[in-house]
Amino acid sequence: MAVAENLDIEKIMLSNPNNTFNIADLGCSVGPNTFSSVENIIEAVQSKYQSQVPRLSASQIPDFQVFFNDHTSNDFNMLFRSLHDQNRQRYYAAGVPGSFYGSLFPRASIHFVYSSYALQWISRVPKEVMDKDSPAWNKGRIHYLNSTDEVVRAYQKQHAEDMECFLDARAQEIVCGGLMVLIIPGHQLQGSTNDSHSFLNVTYRLLGSSLMDMARKGVVSEDKADSFNIPIYHMSPQELEAVVEKNGCFSIEGVDHLPQIPKLDTVTKNAQLIASHSRAVTEELFKQHFGDELSLDELFDLYCRKLEEQPSIFDSMGTTTFLAVLKRKAN
Repeated sequence: MAVAENLDIEKIMLSNPNNTFNIADLGCSVGPNTFSSVENIIEAVQSKYQSQVPRLSASQIPDFQVFFNDHTSNDFNMLFRSLHDQNRQRYYAAGVPGSFYGSLFPRASIHFVYSSYALQWISRVPKEVMDKDSPAWNKGRIHYLNSTDEVVRAYQKQHAEDMECFLDARAQEIVCGGLMVLIIPGHQLQGSTNDSHSFLNVTYRLLGSSLMDMARKGVVSEDKADSFNIPIYHMSPQELEAVVEKNGCFSIEGVDHLPQIPKLDTVTKNAQLIASHSRAVTEELFKQHFGDELSLDELFDLYCRKLEEQPSIFDSMGTTTFLAVLKRKAN
């Protein structure tokens, strides 16, 4: 839908003498979801070419080049083994390691940027929340949700700086008329981070309390537990609109809210689902911070039990995930 309504093929053809349509997936991980998304994007672009310029010959349909981006620690070998195993030959593929908060591609070289469930990761934990002498020291917690106003502001500041860098870099790389489609797990309204009963707040609080319980028992160092924070920020659509307006190089063509995670039929199944998802998201962070000192099985078993003890949170499972479509303005 984003491609059909917003991509201007004729404008892109005029600025595309090589007849290659370049797609970038930012925060691709190791598949297979990224491959399905890329296939859908290519199908939509091909359909748009054929509908907007119906007399195109087969030779005028562009080749597709897809750049898969993630951090340097991402397992690109696994990514490309999966791609090869599926024998996909509809596009050329390349890996681009590096942070998407910096420059990744040459100027005006990308026609379509896609990023799914990646922009909630900020570039680093704010320094203030790990400083014992700072009013924003986040002792006894692992995240800004359910924390003090100082911690919330530190995360907000880091996120705003990161998004400014993200949009500045993409403004240089995306051609005029090019699109950016972002799927972002966020918050419903700006300022809603203090809702202590929201699904996000409760799940982060319970995971944090599980870690702190283990620290109190001496399983892990209390100092190490106090210095552990998850570098995730859930922005609101209003925050996205504000940073896009400040950047000035993109127009927001649409923002749609996506369906939430469906609730399963028992409390135990819901708890196991959330614990499993949380572990997949945070496991590497725990390993990097604690090494072998922390038993992840013990941590997430405890977390799962705490979730089961609060069944009411499953009445509103999931984050407020939204899909935003941005178009690069003319210079």
